[in-house]
Amino acid sequence: MSDSHVTTSRPVALITTLFILALSVIAWVIVSRYYQPTATSPQNAVAENLPKDLEWKATPATRKQTLVELREKHAKQASSYAWVDQKAGVVQLPIERAMQLTAEKYGSQK
Repeated sequence: MSDSHVTTSRPVALITTLFILALSVIAWVIVSRYYQPTATSPQNAVAENLPKDLEWKATPATRKQTLVELREKHAKQASSYAWVDQKAGVVQLPIERAMQLTAEKYGSQK
């Protein structure tokens, strides 16, 4: 009884496999003939209608200029004195001076 079950299931499995293969081939033919990918704009194209806070992202030149300005600002902050919050007594120190003060404060606690 188990032999007849095995012999009847093999043609069904073969037919199902061929049917799935035929569907895959038909889908591939349809896609290859009728699918037209949409044209995408290049990544570095001039951006239009950008808000003011995102204009720096518009072109490679504006991104580079913004990076240069940001590095200059950080270099100036790292080498100058300024108030961060005068009411709270928070100041901005040059890095070298901050390291000296930290070494004096924690170096003597050994």
